[in-house]
Amino acid sequence: MIRIADSALVLLIGASGSGKSTFAARHFAGDEADQQATDAAFARLHQWLDARLAAGALAVVDATNVEWMRRTELVRRARQHGRSATAIAFDLPLERCLARNAARSRSVRAAVVRRQHDELRRGLDRLDLEGFTAVYVLRSDGEIEGAIVQIEKGPVARAL
Repeated sequence: MIRIADSALVLLIGASGSGKSTFAARHFAGDEADQQATDAAFARLHQWLDARLAAGALAVVDATNVEWMRRTELVRRARQHGRSATAIAFDLPLERCLARNAARSRSVRAAVVRRQHDELRRGLDRLDLEGFTAVYVLRSDGEIEGAIVQIEKGPVARAL
């Protein structure tokens, strides 16, 4: 069970093709999951994030989030607003991510997926040091499909 405070920041972390957006659509209905972050969109993402966190609303960032410096900035923003931050990492095999990415109508280059996957694997063991209140790692399609997300009022116990 993935337990998330109703006012938290949730970062979905994983390579392109790992299932983040499908997971977000299944578990986080509404506009809080409607945030695709690229370099050009980060200023807008930060404005959106600050507004949601200031309002005490759940904020789900559906982006690769594999770069620790970008994650650190987002977690810092959550802390500034007195909000918790939860990481949900999608650690699927590279071959699975590449296959899913290739099947998309708008895919990214395989080299980019490989880099994202490498960055995820390098940072996975350090997520608990980045200020997250809870870290969940999903390692298979079965774990992703079987995940139960429970959104709770108030702070949620630490589950690292």
